[in-house]
Amino acid sequence: MISGELAGNFFLVPESQIPVPANFGMMQSNIPAFQFNNFLSNFPYSQISPTIQEFTPQSSSISNNSTSDEAEEHQMRIIDERKKRRMISNRESARRSRMRKQRHLDELWSQVIRLRNENHSLIDKLNHVSESHDRVLQENERLKEEASDLRQMLTDLKIGSPSLLL
Repeated sequence: MISGELAGNFFLVPESQIPVPANFGMMQSNIPAFQFNNFLSNFPYSQISPTIQEFTPQSSSISNNSTSDEAEEHQMRIIDERKKRRMISNRESARRSRMRKQRHLDELWSQVIRLRNENHSLIDKLNHVSESHDRVLQENERLKEEASDLRQMLTDLKIGSPSLLL
């Protein structure tokens, strides 16, 4: 193994590339790439002679996969954070909606009570007016009878005394 330079940092690469399957990026591994390379370099009977290799994004599938995994994890964290914010926002919106609904329900109950009271008051007034109306009708009937009786008496008086007519 020999050292290479990557932005001022040195790293070791083997002279011959280790064959990496095409679907390596999709394979699940709990061993990070750098530990895998360290494992190979520390193997006691390794006969790989190192050469200098310039580091480019195409030079290491393991590095690309690591960067890709990091980017994917970063994207997942962003998505999770957005989901959490959306969930919190939805909870707040639901809470505000429940509060508006409760306020509206309270206003409706208040209106029901007010309308019931008004209804009772109007019924009481109607009963009072109806009773007054009945009393007025009775009084009117009594007065009509009295007027009729008085007319009759007047007529009887006129008939009974013809000299009053001259």
